Amino acid sequence: MSSKFLQIFGFAVAIIAIQIFTQITDSAFHLTQLTMTAYYSLLVIGLCMLIGYAGQISLGHAGFFAIGGYISAFLTTHNLTAMKGKPFIALCSKFGLLVGRKDLYGGDLLVFHPWAACIIAVCTVLIVAYVIGGPVLKLKGHYLAMATLGFGIIIYRIVLGTSGLGAADGISGVPGFTLLPGVTISGSGSGKILNYYVAWGILITGMTLLLNLISSRVGRALSAIHGAEDAAEAMGIPTANYKLKVFVLSAGFAAVAGILLTHYNGSIGPSEASVMKSVRYVAIVAIGGMTSIWGAVSMSLILNYFSLRGSFGTYDDAVFGVILILIMLFAPDGLIRAQVLVDLKSFFKRITSKEAAL
Repeated sequence: MSSKFLQIFGFAVAIIAIQIFTQITDSAFHLTQLTMTAYYSLLVIGLCMLIGYAGQISLGHAGFFAIGGYISAFLTTHNLTAMKGKPFIALCSKFGLLVGRKDLYGGDLLVFHPWAACIIAVCTVLIVAYVIGGPVLKLKGHYLAMATLGFGIIIYRIVLGTSGLGAADGISGVPGFTLLPGVTISGSGSGKILNYYVAWGILITGMTLLLNLISSRVGRALSAIHGAEDAAEAMGIPTANYKLKVFVLSAGFAAVAGILLTHYNGSIGPSEASVMKSVRYVAIVAIGGMTSIWGAVSMSLILNYFSLRGSFGTYDDAVFGVILILIMLFAPDGLIRAQVLVDLKSFFKRITSKEAAL
C-alpha cells in the first residue's frame, strides 16, 4: 500500500478517535463545530489546489461558496404551489425534481428536491467560474487578486441587497439533504454522529481525488506552471487551459461545501460571502503551506474549529489577519510542508554542532 493511502487511512482513524473521545468524555457537542469545519475544509483544499499548484490566488471563493448555498437554499424553500400549472413546473414535477413538504408552521410547500437543487447549484457555479475565469486568469499577481476580490464583493452585495434571498437575514428553514436512504445532512441532534462521519467522509473523498490528481501527469504539469509558467508554456503545456480547469474545479469544491453546510445549518446568511471569509480561506492555505493539502486541512481543522467555538471572540477576523501577516513574514512557505522535516533536522544539527564546538 502506498504512503499516500496509509496517510489517508491514518487520518480516517484519527477522525474516528476524535468522535470516540468526545463520546467517552461526554462532550459530543463539539461534533457540531467539527462537522462544520469539515465542510469549510472542503473549500480550503480546493483553494489550496488553485493557489499551490496552479499558482493563482483567489479572494473570491467565498462568493462561489455563497452562490452554491444560496441557490440550493432558495430552490428548496421557495414555494412553487402557485405555479403548479405552468409547463416548466409540470415538467419538473413529472421528472421527480419537485417534492412536497411542510414548512415551519405546518403549511404545504412544493419545492425542488435537494438533489435537484444541488445539481443546479453546482452547475451554475461551474458555469460562472468558467465564464469569469477565462478573462480573469489572464491577469497575474495583485491584478488577479483585485479581480477576484471584485467578484467576491459583487456576490456579497447581491445577496445582502436582494429581498428574495432574505437580504441581511439570509434564508432560513432549509430542509435536510437526504444523500441516501437513512443518511440525511441536517443539524438535528439525533443525527449528530452520523453527520460528523458523513462530513469527514466527503472531505476525505475530496482529498483522495486531489492527491491522486497531484500525483498524476496533470499534477506534474500544474507544478511546472506554478514553478515557471513561461517555461511550462515553452515546453508545450497548455497553461491557460490547465489554470482555467483548476479554477473551475476549485469553485466546484467551494459550491459543494456551501450547499452541504447550508443544509446542515438549515440556513445561510450574507456573511458567508463576505470578503473576510475569502481572506480567511487564503490565510488558512498560506499557514498550512500552499503546496500541502495535508497542511491546509490541518490548519483548517484547528483554526476553523476554534473560530466556530468563539475562542477568538470579537477579534476573530483580526486574529486571522495577524496570523497571515506573521506567516508571510516568518514562514512564507507555511508551517506544514514537505521541507519542514529537513529544516528541523538541519536546525538541530546546527545546534548540536555548536554545543560540540563549545
